[in-house]
Amino acid sequence: MAFTKAQKQKVIEDLTQSLNSQKAVAFVDFQGLKVKDMVDLRQKIKEVGGQLKVAKKTLIKIALEKTGLKLEKELEGELALVFAFEDPLSILKTVYKFSQTNKSLKILAGVFEEKFIEKEKVVALAQLPSREELLTRLVGSISSPISGLVNVLQGNIRGLIYVLSAIKNKAIPINE
Repeated sequence: MAFTKAQKQKVIEDLTQSLNSQKAVAFVDFQGLKVKDMVDLRQKIKEVGGQLKVAKKTLIKIALEKTGLKLEKELEGELALVFAFEDPLSILKTVYKFSQTNKSLKILAGVFEEKFIEKEKVVALAQLPSREELLTRLVGSISSPISGLVNVLQGNIRGLIYVLSAIKNKAIPINE
């Protein structure tokens, strides 16, 4: 069923509003994805504060032009937009993980920090560790030299205790 002009205008307005309030967008090709998998993907994206919208390519191009963004190349397949409204990397990670388990979903490109980015950059961003992981690594690398110093200092005390214990148990003879 064809859209009326008013319906198309409504879709363009919705897309424009989402594009203006997004922190990141992933363009995905969902051709061949089963309905059950699409519902599962929508739910996972919603859980991390995002939204998936499906629209015709011409309507997406018009909405992108209204926001000042422009696709640098023509995107193939059935196009869907995945919007990140909160944490941009969590959405990209979710889409990337889903595309690894469902080969029918293909990441085509994205928009990050108001710039169009290629598929490779979207995948690279999705593979970055989370903020919590980076903080954990930072704390570990800061505390590592300190714990090493503590172990070295305790080593001398431990050695002295072993020697004194051996003398007490007469394992080491002492010249008297």
